[in-house]
Amino acid sequence: MRLRLTLTQRLSLVFAVLLLVCSGASAWIQLRASRMHELEVVQGLSRGVAESIAREAQLTDAHGLNPDAVRHLFSQLMMVNPSVEVYLLEPDGRIAGHAAPAGRLRRDRVDLAPVHRLLGGGALPILGDDPRSAEGRKVFSAAPLRVQGREVGYIYVVLLGEAHDRLVAQGSASNVLTTALWSIGLVALLCLAAGLVAFTLITRPLRRLTEEVARFDIHGVPPELPQPQPGATQDSRDEIAVLRSAYRQMVERIGAQWKELMRQDQERRELIANVSHDLRTPLSSLHGYLETLLLKDAVLDAPERRRYLGIAIDQSRKVGELVQSLFELARLEYGFVQPEPEPFSLVDLVQDVFQKFELRAEARRIALQAAFPPQLPTVEADLGMIERVLGNLLDNALRHVPEGGAVRIALAPSASGAAVEVTVSDTGPGIPAELRAGLFQRAFILGGARRDGGLGLRIVHRILELHGSSIALVDIPGQGASFRFGLAVAGRR
Repeated sequence: MRLRLTLTQRLSLVFAVLLLVCSGASAWIQLRASRMHELEVVQGLSRGVAESIAREAQLTDAHGLNPDAVRHLFSQLMMVNPSVEVYLLEPDGRIAGHAAPAGRLRRDRVDLAPVHRLLGGGALPILGDDPRSAEGRKVFSAAPLRVQGREVGYIYVVLLGEAHDRLVAQGSASNVLTTALWSIGLVALLCLAAGLVAFTLITRPLRRLTEEVARFDIHGVPPELPQPQPGATQDSRDEIAVLRSAYRQMVERIGAQWKELMRQDQERRELIANVSHDLRTPLSSLHGYLETLLLKDAVLDAPERRRYLGIAIDQSRKVGELVQSLFELARLEYGFVQPEPEPFSLVDLVQDVFQKFELRAEARRIALQAAFPPQLPTVEADLGMIERVLGNLLDNALRHVPEGGAVRIALAPSASGAAVEVTVSDTGPGIPAELRAGLFQRAFILGGARRDGGLGLRIVHRILELHGSSIALVDIPGQGASFRFGLAVAGRR
């Protein structure tokens, strides 16, 4: 079964294991250092023991080394220092004499490399072979033996012999070891307690952040996050503070995006309702006149039949225009259409658009006016899209301007000179203040008539967005509804 631990518990567990390993390593290092220091002190104090023996004791005769003298000397030294063991070595390191009981020797030769290093003044402690152990090494003292100036061997004194080992094995040093272990254990326990407290304090902000994340619900209202203290600055070196700040920004952004999605969804619902309403009227009229033609075909004369067919065709044209506008808006909204900028003259484009609406304006005695300053720079945009923008604005104006009114298009360079501003205004009733909010996102009713479900202005708004521009409703004295947008001058994008 897998344990499920919190971050604080995992950190504490890892810290406890690391502390245990470090404490064990520290204990081993301390004991080893203490042991090596003890050996260094013992060897340093007894370094001249072998030389004194070689100088004072008579261990050689005319024939060379005298093993019996070693046994006699050993019995004397045991009375002074029971831990030392004395050996006579031949020049090649072979043991020539000793006072060990029978069968206690485990070597017949001693490695002379440590002996030469000691005699050469090497750094202590220096460990040499223990003749009474097959693998053991101990501190020692050594000195050469000479007969008539000729080197005949060495005195080799093991400073901590079997008697010392037996005393250590009986636990004479257990108090020191126990004290050291208790000290290390107490320090480790204190460090563990301090570490647990530290981890609890360190992870407290992370736990708070975890609680905030757990309370977050994308389908509901984003949680209210506590605001930072006034004047508080964020420490960029504190990773948890940086993470908390990033989470706050994420929550705020998701909340704003969620509200925007809800708003767009509401607008989509309104658009569907508006389009359904606008389609219902011409479709019902179209169906009614076609049904009349079918039922009364035998009694209708030719003029009446043509009038009914004309009305049906006119309603069919309205349905087609509305469907085309809806299809065009969908393509613009979903990025299926992208502008292809090219330089062109706005003056020429406005004149072309005026020609398309000239007959319609004359029929209602509406004047089409234009204001063009001299030497107006060319603009860079998608010619077809901008023509659609002007056409939609003119169509919208002509539908709401009363007979005898006027529609005016004014062109002027912007204050920075980087764009040309286009203003389309009319002498109609204008748009009330309560309908201006969301004018380019939802349908509006003006004078009791709904205009294409608001699709015309939405298409204009989206086209200008694709050009990096925007449209706004402005107030001009003496005018009704006035719309203004800007287009970049060629070469200044």
